[in-house]
Amino acid sequence: MGQPTPARKDRDWWRSAVIYQVYVRSFADGDGDGTGDLAGVRARLPYLAELGVEALWFTPWYLSPLKDGGYDVADYRAIDPAFGTLAEAEKLIAEARELGIRTIVDIVPNHVSDQHPWFRGALAAGPGSPERELFHFRPGRGENGELPPNDWPSQFAGSTEPVWTRLPDGDWYLHLFTPEQPDLNWAHPAVRQEHEDILRFWFERGVAGVRIDSAALLAKDPALPDLAGRPDPRPHPFVDRDELHDIYRSWRRVADDHDGVFVGEVWLPDPERFARYLRPDELHTAFNFSFLSCPWDAARLRIAVDTTLAEHAPVGAPATWVLCNHDVTRTVTRYGREDTAFDFTTKAFGTPTDLALGTRRARAAALLSLALPGAVYLYQGEELGLPEADIPVDRIQDPMYFRSAGADPGRDGCRVPLPWAAGLPYAGFGSREEPWLPQPVDWASYAVDRQQDDADSMLTLYRRAIAARPFFGDAPLTWLPAPDGVLAFSRAKGALCVVNLAATPAGLPPHSRLLLTSGPLDDAGRLPQDTAAWLAA
Repeated sequence: MGQPTPARKDRDWWRSAVIYQVYVRSFADGDGDGTGDLAGVRARLPYLAELGVEALWFTPWYLSPLKDGGYDVADYRAIDPAFGTLAEAEKLIAEARELGIRTIVDIVPNHVSDQHPWFRGALAAGPGSPERELFHFRPGRGENGELPPNDWPSQFAGSTEPVWTRLPDGDWYLHLFTPEQPDLNWAHPAVRQEHEDILRFWFERGVAGVRIDSAALLAKDPALPDLAGRPDPRPHPFVDRDELHDIYRSWRRVADDHDGVFVGEVWLPDPERFARYLRPDELHTAFNFSFLSCPWDAARLRIAVDTTLAEHAPVGAPATWVLCNHDVTRTVTRYGREDTAFDFTTKAFGTPTDLALGTRRARAAALLSLALPGAVYLYQGEELGLPEADIPVDRIQDPMYFRSAGADPGRDGCRVPLPWAAGLPYAGFGSREEPWLPQPVDWASYAVDRQQDDADSMLTLYRRAIAARPFFGDAPLTWLPAPDGVLAFSRAKGALCVVNLAATPAGLPPHSRLLLTSGPLDDAGRLPQDTAAWLAA
């Protein structure tokens, strides 16, 4: 077989792209009101082009009361005024494409905002109405209906709050997340038709792809049975139900009509069940959370890589590699802790962190992830080496904190507005009002203008690595013999990657050229602990 034609490569861009996640509220503030917006993103498009990313994934920018960071959508066809207008979004999509950068939007199909017209209509219509059939309304249990309809747990880890809210008319409604996010009834044809129309709406405006939030949660067992006391947990009443696949096959037909692609947020421990979402007539890709949550341990990382590649191979889908996102403790902080894994249930205030150690490991992890076969998702600020910020308790906005009764610090620490210019107010994020989340006192030290001309900065490392990444080509990964604690593999054209997680320096395999390292070699030319290198054989 010959090499892919340019046209085919262009169609298959998503199989190996570096995709940058934009959390609009915290990216750049164009009008100075303290909230990031589309004007801020448009002004920073040259920065993103210089970084070398091939697509932007925007977390929800829709009209929303922002009770859960925009994942409570009131109108999927309107931009929230805090961010801009639909016309501005269309300009942004077009301007980014002129720079060779595609756009991916975030769709939230499991639930809507309680301010969505459908839910407001359901509340007004009352019990037993057709409007309520679009959601999951049920009478309560107990003598007077005072108990929730079932025992399902919240999808916010550590939450002590129920997933049912009772209305004054006696009905309860289901919300796997916050009460402001009522779950839709995906057994209703109008729900399916509406979301297919929403997909068409955004594809027709030039987006290249769609990220699907909570993709494994949409379908519910219509009986809404209790979880406790079930002899067999499968099929689960609301996770990974078989009905989902018919939904996504219908979505795929819409995407194929517009040359669009999907990436699903699919948290599943079963590799075989996970792979079903990636069959050729369903989703194109899905996030790889086993790699994201894996501790900084060579043996565990190798297992995560092998498992990921193996579960994608039968369906011919590319893997995705993610170190961090808007829900997860930032990489620099996570890797600087005694427990370097990520688990929502173990998040706590006051966890000791060695940021110098975490930064060294994060630099090595950047080269590791960018050398692997597949697509890479880069969360904004990771290229600056931003740590997780400690948010004063009185400034926390994330519902995860409140629904855990204050035990979980929430996700605001990874959502702090970016620093652009060290000498400007609010580190250059905006000019007039304090940002919606406070920036730490040392935030300016991470600013883009301080890093862009520093040969040793995290930003320079990411720029160089993304530019050099095509050297690895489309070839599969082949592991090379290496000492314990060292990961070494080859890809196309003799491209090699070596990552040393062992306590002692590691010798490099035979090579003709040193392409890039995450840190300096020692005096003997060896790779120190927590350092990665790219080599030409």
